Amino acid sequence: MFAVLNNPITAYQRTGVETGVESADPHKLILMLFEGAQQALAKAKLHIQHAEIAAKGEMISKAIMIIDHGLKASLDMNAGGDMARQLFSLYEYMTNRLLTANLQNNVQIIDEVNGLLSELHGAWVTIGQKNTTDPIGQPVTY
Repeated sequence: MFAVLNNPITAYQRTGVETGVESADPHKLILMLFEGAQQALAKAKLHIQHAEIAAKGEMISKAIMIIDHGLKASLDMNAGGDMARQLFSLYEYMTNRLLTANLQNNVQIIDEVNGLLSELHGAWVTIGQKNTTDPIGQPVTY
């Protein structure tokens, strides 16, 4: 059930992520998915630059899984309407581009997808900030 963790840093990071997921609201979970995909792509770029092909493939696969099974799967196609359909198409585009990047060891494609993820992440951050302010823009305190 639990993997043996030989590296204390890995154990610490894993615990931090698990704790963050357990305590996060749905909005925070989406932010964490964006951040996880962006981190995986940053690592994939480093692996390409160091000719570490297997590790590069693992990181691109991780980003694809996050986009497909996290971001895309979280869309509510009924309630989300046209916005959900557009995001679905954008996520499909990203995963297809990442497959190409993996085959071609193409850092520019990784940068393109990372830029798209960054824009969406920024939009989600803004949405979260708007949800924590009252109608006149003052922070809500609880």
